[in-house]
Amino acid sequence: MNAPPSSPSGAQDGVLLGVDVGQARVGLAASDGAGILAHPVATLARDESGGTDLEQIALEVRERGAVAVVVGLPRALSGEEGLAARAARRYAEALQRRIEVPVRLWDERLTTVDAHRVLRDSGVPGRSQRGVVDQAAAVLILQAALDARRAGRPVGAPTKQRKPRSRSSVARDEKDQP
Repeated sequence: MNAPPSSPSGAQDGVLLGVDVGQARVGLAASDGAGILAHPVATLARDESGGTDLEQIALEVRERGAVAVVVGLPRALSGEEGLAARAARRYAEALQRRIEVPVRLWDERLTTVDAHRVLRDSGVPGRSQRGVVDQAAAVLILQAALDARRAGRPVGAPTKQRKPRSRSSVARDEKDQP
């Protein structure tokens, strides 16, 4: 099987998944096969003890034939990484251990704020936004990464590249997950 061609940025052409990591929920988005347009996929319940959210993302990677996953890194406006960014980084590293495609980190300052604005402007009432705002944020993260890839820029920063691990070693690491 031939590998998908690479773009000028070095990222493979093909489907990308976008992930917005929250404390209670994880938003998931996917691109079309041409890697042009991001669309919402799901809002997953965060499962810090069982890792079912990570398993669902790994399943989506396999089913969609994704070539990479982009996880939002919520830095402060100053560029500093606080608690939320460290949690997202740990989440991305845990995901990388479960999948064989690269996981990249994307600076997503104010993405959730933008997602709330987009939903409000679309007529979605405030109370109804809770279940979809993570998906909308994942779409914004992924679309920015797709636009960068098309422009020949890097699609985020890599996590520590590790070989996917066995289920038993992943289960041991779940204790360390945020």
